[in-house]
Amino acid sequence: MHHDVVVVGGGAGGLELAARLGRKLGRREGPRRVLLVDRSVFHIWKPTLHEVAAGTLDSHQEGLSYTVLARRNHFGFTLGELRGLDTTNRTLKLGAMHDEQGKLLVPERTLTYRWLVLAIGSGSNFFGTPGAEHAYVLEQAADAERFRRHLQAAFTRSAFAADKRLGVVIVGGGATGVELSAELIEAHQETLASLDTENAFRLDLTIVEAAPRILAGLPERISAQAKTALERKQVRVLTGTRVEALQPDRLVTSQGDIPADLIVWAAGIKAAEANAGFGLTTTKANQFVVNDKLETSAAGVYALGDCAACPWGEGRLVPARAQAAHQQASFLYGTLSQLLRERAPGGQFRYKDFGSLVSLGENKGIGNLMGGLGGRNFFVEGLIAKWMYMSLHLMHHRAILGVGGTFVLALARLLQRRVSGRLKLH
Repeated sequence: MHHDVVVVGGGAGGLELAARLGRKLGRREGPRRVLLVDRSVFHIWKPTLHEVAAGTLDSHQEGLSYTVLARRNHFGFTLGELRGLDTTNRTLKLGAMHDEQGKLLVPERTLTYRWLVLAIGSGSNFFGTPGAEHAYVLEQAADAERFRRHLQAAFTRSAFAADKRLGVVIVGGGATGVELSAELIEAHQETLASLDTENAFRLDLTIVEAAPRILAGLPERISAQAKTALERKQVRVLTGTRVEALQPDRLVTSQGDIPADLIVWAAGIKAAEANAGFGLTTTKANQFVVNDKLETSAAGVYALGDCAACPWGEGRLVPARAQAAHQQASFLYGTLSQLLRERAPGGQFRYKDFGSLVSLGENKGIGNLMGGLGGRNFFVEGLIAKWMYMSLHLMHHRAILGVGGTFVLALARLLQRRVSGRLKLH
C-alpha cells in the first residue's frame, strides 16, 4: 500500500499534522494520500495523563477515536507499530498487533511512502536504577488507566486497613510529578467525602527529586511557589535526593528508605532503543538527529516531537514539550503542503518558547509567559493560570476538531462533570 505522506505516531504533533494535511487535500484525496499510524485506537492529549491516572479525568470521555478523527479530517488511519524502515526503497514495516487476549488484530504489513514523518514520542528513563519493574509510568493512556485501577483498589484497602494510611511516592519533580501529586490530593479528598468517618485514611504523598529544586527547568519563582503550595497540601517534597533502588514496598534513596504502597516514576524521558536500528542518525538518548528543516539523515524522512533532537541555539535542543510538537507540526504542514504541490519548500524551523504553565489542582495554577506585552516575561497564578492551562487543551482540540467541534465537546464535558463529579471510579 502506498501513500504520499505517512505519519507514524498519533500524539499531539503527529495527529495535528495528519489532520491539517487531510483537510487540505479534501474528502476525495486525503484518505489515500495521507496515512496516520498509531499503536492505539484512540487519542488522549499527553499532558492530561496525570488526571486520568488520578481518576479526575475520564479517559472514556477524553479519548478521541482515531478512526472518527480520520473520517472527519479526511486522512487514513491504520493500527500498527513501526518495526522496520528501509529509507533507500522508502518502505516501512509495521508489526502485528494483538488484543488483550493475545488474538491477532492486524498482521505484519509493509507500506511505501513518498515522505515519512516520525512522531513516535518517548518513554521513561530509569537511568539504570535497580527495581524499575516496581514503578508505574505514565507514557500512554493504558499506563494511566492501569495506575488508576490500582490506585482505586489501594484507596479501598486503606479505608479498611488497621493503620488507615496509604503511601504514594512520585519519583521526579518535573511538571508531571507536581501535577500528579496535586490531582492525587484532590482524588483523596473526593474519596474521603464519600466514606464514613471511621473509614477515613491518611494519604502520605512524597515527591523525590534529585535536583536542588522541583520544576528545575522553570524559573525559581515558579519552583518556590509550587513547593509552598504542595507542602500546604501536606505533600512531602524531598529535593537533592538520589534514588538508589526500587523495592516492592519502599524506595531506597540517598536520604534513607521511604515506605511506599505505590511508586510512580516521572523522573525523565528517553526515546525508544529501537530508534537506533532504523538506519537514521540518532543521539545517545536515541532521538533522531534533525536539521533546521526537521529532516533526518535520510532523504524524505522527517521527525518531530520528543523523538527528534532538534537544534535550538548553541548547544541546546528544543525541549520535549507539547508546544514544541505543535510548532513543529505547523512547520511541517507548510513544508509538506509545498512538496505535495511539487514546489520547493523554504524557511527554517525556529522554536519560540511561550512559557510554561503548571496545574496545581482545581482552579489553581502557576506559570510564566515569555515575551508578549512590552517584551517582558509575566508570572501568572491562581484561577487565571488554570484557565490559561485549560485553554492549551482546547487549542489542541481546535486543531483536530475545528472550532465547532471543540465547543460542543467542551460543553458536553462541562455538563458531564457537573452531573457526575470529578472523581471517576469505574
